[in-house]
Amino acid sequence: MTERSDPRMHRDTSDTEPMVGNVKVTRDDWLNMAMAALIRDGVEGVKIQAMGAALGVSRSSFYWYFKSRQDLLDALLDHWRKTNTAALVRMAERPAQTITEAVGNVFRCVINPALFDTRLDFAMRDWARRSRDVRAVLAASDAQRLAALKAMFEKFGYPPLEATARARILYYMQIGYDDAKLNEPMETRNKLMPAYLVGFTGKTPSAREVADLRDYANALERADRSVDGST
Repeated sequence: MTERSDPRMHRDTSDTEPMVGNVKVTRDDWLNMAMAALIRDGVEGVKIQAMGAALGVSRSSFYWYFKSRQDLLDALLDHWRKTNTAALVRMAERPAQTITEAVGNVFRCVINPALFDTRLDFAMRDWARRSRDVRAVLAASDAQRLAALKAMFEKFGYPPLEATARARILYYMQIGYDDAKLNEPMETRNKLMPAYLVGFTGKTPSAREVADLRDYANALERADRSVDGST
């Protein structure tokens, strides 16, 4: 899939916080700018002065919404938990008729940047290498995701130990898959999809399940191309 333009660099016009006095940007503007800096430069790149300059406002605008830089960093962690982790858990718990359909729901999550921002996930893991506190938050989030995936397998009759193993295979394979940055076309990923489902579940997906997943992936690909202006 081609990479979308970064949504963090655009104003969130749905922000419900009122604009007071000469405040020119919203809390979401600061948070989005901080996420962009974190992804691009790591946590060291999240600098109030630099972000203020990019937003065209003074430091006083920042302190309208955040008590300190640490307050902003805490908000980034909270946002990540409420987006990436919550989305993966929600999709693992989504109703499904078969385990292959359930794993397909997880695929839908991890290939859709509107649900799961892979770049933000990697930025958090890099940050965790530098901070014991962030490492603890990451460990708790990983445990929550794995528990949801294990419960997903158990719901379809897999014994607990096998459910744990399959959850780990699915989760850690996906992390490694994205980290490898294969940059393979969606056509290649679609061809492998039925075999992946067999590998993760030990079950053969139905033709309808495979077709629905491919349609979903191809729709995302077309949306990416439309945003990028490519053909």
